[in-house]
Amino acid sequence: MFRELDREIPLQLMETFLFIASHDGCLKPTLEKELGFLTASCSRNLARLCDVNRQGGPGLGLIKKELDLPDRRRLRLFLTPKGHEFADRIQQSLYPH
Repeated sequence: MFRELDREIPLQLMETFLFIASHDGCLKPTLEKELGFLTASCSRNLARLCDVNRQGGPGLGLIKKELDLPDRRRLRLFLTPKGHEFADRIQQSLYPH
């Protein structure tokens, strides 16, 4: 299913999406720690999963970043409606009714 979005999607990008899908609203440092990602590679993956990538081109539109209200230096990561639909499709393919 990921290959439908991008034929050459890296595994690290898939891991990032799946972590956010299973921890909707998680903090960016938590994702980095749990997956063992460096800050730079995590930021690169997040940008690609958002609406606009780091070069200003179109991203995948699966997640959104929001400032954490208690500490505005941190980011919270959420699925977009498109991200929820994609996560649901993945889940249904793994666990059909």
